[in-house]
Amino acid sequence: MSEAVTSDHFKGGDFVRRHRLSTRIWHWINAVAVLVMLMSGLMIFNAHPRLYWGEYGANSDPAWFEIGSNADGQGLVKIGDATIETTGVLGVWTDSEGVVKKRAFPGWATIPSNYSLADARLWHLAFAWVLGLGVVTYLFWSLLNGHLWRDIRMSRAELHPKHVWHDISEHARLRFPTGAAALKYNILQKLAYSGVLLVLLPVVVVTGLAMSPGMDAWMPWITQVFGGRQSARSVHFLCAFGLVAFFLVHIAMVVLAGPINEVRSMITGNYRLPKDREEG
Repeated sequence: MSEAVTSDHFKGGDFVRRHRLSTRIWHWINAVAVLVMLMSGLMIFNAHPRLYWGEYGANSDPAWFEIGSNADGQGLVKIGDATIETTGVLGVWTDSEGVVKKRAFPGWATIPSNYSLADARLWHLAFAWVLGLGVVTYLFWSLLNGHLWRDIRMSRAELHPKHVWHDISEHARLRFPTGAAALKYNILQKLAYSGVLLVLLPVVVVTGLAMSPGMDAWMPWITQVFGGRQSARSVHFLCAFGLVAFFLVHIAMVVLAGPINEVRSMITGNYRLPKDREEG
């Protein structure tokens, strides 16, 4: 994520400073924290690969989401009444030594790779502090320096369906902004970044607190806000996979827009403005 530094005299091919140091540091720390928390969270999910709504949930209760296997040894993902066979990917898979495992997520996607709920919780809790403090610090700093108001705030004109559709069609044709316009957030970026900064990350932190027995005893209203402990767990996982979806789209856009230039700007802060299409 960047803070737009715009100037009319910039043109395609110019080198500019695109990202503040605080943004670059937060970006990479956050990337590592989210990755570790996701992988350790998948191991925690392996201990009970079912999601429920409400306060309580156990094996005998109806789950709205489940990853497992049937009596025939087939891997299955169940979403409501729908069932999808996932043998070899989820539910039932073969490890690096050729041993068939019946577990929701494979070892290459979890921390640790071998089943250990205790170790997964240690990793998850340690990096939860990194993520939580990072989110609070970055949001506070973004309010102080005006980043949220200046770069993320959406105008009524930008939210007009015609404007949103225009940006969608331009991206679908891989026609990305050039010159000084590349320094400004378009409406799709604003929607995505505000969704991550103001919704997904804060909610994933709060629902994580709601699942903590200590926090639940201290502030029981947290789980009540989400309709129960199991509802908080479901929202937690939905937000986590929302972050995965954002990450995949983000990486795709970086690759399509020019990975060297984009990654360099997030490491050094220096960014070469894309040339206008007619300039080649």
